[in-house]
Amino acid sequence: MSLVQSIEHGEIVELKLSRPPVNALNPELCRDLRTAVDSAVSNGAGGLVLSGGEKVFSAGLDVPYLLSLGADRQALSEAWLAFVGAARALAGCAVPVAAALGGHSPAGGCVMALCCDYRVMAEGEFRIGLNETQVGLVAPEGIQRLMRRVVGPQRAERLLVAGEMVAPAEALRIGLVDELAPAADVTARALARIQALLALPREPMLQTRRLARADVEAALAPEHIELERFIESWYLPGTQAGLKALVARLGK
Repeated sequence: MSLVQSIEHGEIVELKLSRPPVNALNPELCRDLRTAVDSAVSNGAGGLVLSGGEKVFSAGLDVPYLLSLGADRQALSEAWLAFVGAARALAGCAVPVAAALGGHSPAGGCVMALCCDYRVMAEGEFRIGLNETQVGLVAPEGIQRLMRRVVGPQRAERLLVAGEMVAPAEALRIGLVDELAPAADVTARALARIQALLALPREPMLQTRRLARADVEAALAPEHIELERFIESWYLPGTQAGLKALVARLGK
């Protein structure tokens, strides 16, 4: 059974992350997302909406699972590549994709959102951002490029170095998200954005989009993801301590 639900809204397909409680991105969910994107497009979807949980869109990579791999570098590499593969599927999707962020979107959840064309976030006590430095990790160059693309280089530097998570109003102000809506309306607003694009002449819209978004897909090229560097940094004592402390907090 897939961990991603495909829900048809006319010519738009909603892909709903469905791995309770927080849609942690383990390899199975990432592979299912990539498959769901490819399948929806190949079956004629005009656009996609990526949604998640009501309070947590996605909590990012499944850190407890990754820590359970211990010294198995091959398994860690495969998990990271599955995550990047899902991100690339969104970034390189042939049709428009809007993210419906119904709740918190840290780390990998934020990455998935950044790979979409448009981001609608729920109003409320939620946060979004790349908080890798807070747990001892370094966001690869390609992921940093995604952040710089939407908020500008100086602001991206501040956010990335501090691992800062921002509230919805601030995320809207700096361009990290494009629209805010009540939680119950987030998916509807994301659908409306895609519907507006689909009302345009199709080929000019798609070709212009492809040119305008070429840098999104390029950001996730292997040379910008630096797999070996990520693996090496994962096993540093300080990183392991930070990740284990995170898991301890999550367990409380």
